[in-house]
Amino acid sequence: MTSRPRYTAAQVRARLVRQIAAGRAIVAAGAGSGLTAKCAALGGADLLVVYNSGRHRMAGLPSLVGYLPVGDANAEVLEMGRRQIFPVAGDTPVIAGVLGVDPTREIPVLLEEVRAAGFAGVINFPTVGRMDGAFRRALEQVGLGYRREAAMIAQASRLGLFTLAYCFTPAEAATMARSGADVVVAHLKTTAGGLVGLRRTAGLASAFRTVRAIFAAARRAAPRVLCFAHGGPLATPRETAALYRETGAVGFVAASSVERLATEAAVVAHTRAFKAQRLAARTVRDASTERRPS
Repeated sequence: MTSRPRYTAAQVRARLVRQIAAGRAIVAAGAGSGLTAKCAALGGADLLVVYNSGRHRMAGLPSLVGYLPVGDANAEVLEMGRRQIFPVAGDTPVIAGVLGVDPTREIPVLLEEVRAAGFAGVINFPTVGRMDGAFRRALEQVGLGYRREAAMIAQASRLGLFTLAYCFTPAEAATMARSGADVVVAHLKTTAGGLVGLRRTAGLASAFRTVRAIFAAARRAAPRVLCFAHGGPLATPRETAALYRETGAVGFVAASSVERLATEAAVVAHTRAFKAQRLAARTVRDASTERRPS
């Protein structure tokens, strides 16, 4: 077996820029299993992203389970990459979802481990940006806030890892852009739809206003930053087509929208198709006259 290529941040960026220059949108596909990774790579995904939530998502649970204290997020991503994703990813660069506020690890040491394992880059996930209210304020006060994630992105960038940053506000986007993020991802919160997704989310018009504000702040801080979007109402190619028309986005980070929603629809449809098939009349007659043992 040939070894997978190792990518620098410059090499990953060059791959993406070539796609953008050719008019093709970038797709960063969440990979919660080896099968998802293999299929997404065959479908042309530019990046594969390993999240701890992907494991829960592919187990039929909501993506938000990745935020609960039910496992070690960073250890799970390293294990998933090594055992499930790398063996089937081909030459597609793989990005690690890193919990940058992990207080049980030395983040520089963790990032070295991520790079040595074969990941081409990182994204801040799980992210405290998804949290709000009193709990978020408390995290910020005790030093486990969003700026700690920005510091992780800056450290990863210095190590030569390609960096994507989930941002929920213009201020967060500016912070991440100044920290050296290669990509700012406007995060519209949990993807709607499907069996375990949110039932309601912001409409496209509202979502696009948020995206444009996040992109503008990021580009003011770092004009060369690439701008992607993720989540909320962006569930299918129809919504992302509108995203590209309306916001200037050049890419989409697809997690639930690629692996959960696609899997749910395909498995339900295929099972219904098999179940809709009718038995031959003779088979039914033979079964109805078969004697049961006394």
